[in-house]
Amino acid sequence: MSHDGDLQKVVQYFESISLDTVERIGDIYTDDAFFKDPFNEVRGLAAITQVFRHMFTQVNAPRFVVTKSVCQGDDAFITWDFVFRMKRYSSTEQCIRGASHLRFAEDGRIASHRDYWDAAEELYEKLPVLGGLMRVLKRTARS
Repeated sequence: MSHDGDLQKVVQYFESISLDTVERIGDIYTDDAFFKDPFNEVRGLAAITQVFRHMFTQVNAPRFVVTKSVCQGDDAFITWDFVFRMKRYSSTEQCIRGASHLRFAEDGRIASHRDYWDAAEELYEKLPVLGGLMRVLKRTARS
């Protein structure tokens, strides 16, 4: 079964995500869907909804820009840029680059979602105090 149309629906959802649309997350995730990223590992719509609600409390103006998408059978892979402004440390726009492996259920909704991105490089190095420490550690590890 091809999930190309389902993947396009998912891409459109993430590229237009807002606090209001988070409440309709059941349109793209199954009731018992699994979600994992560098900070979360949860199962079920309520937990996944909370992950995305929390995103809106942690950062200003979050948005995803999907740069590539590939679908084969029940599996899909997307690469994306997550663009946002940090609430506490900077009003400068930030960008995290990452990828997601999605597995679709028969009904076309996501049954499994796994994000891959480097929290150290993409996030911690951009924080004022922690960033300096991370860059020193990185240089030390290379020498």
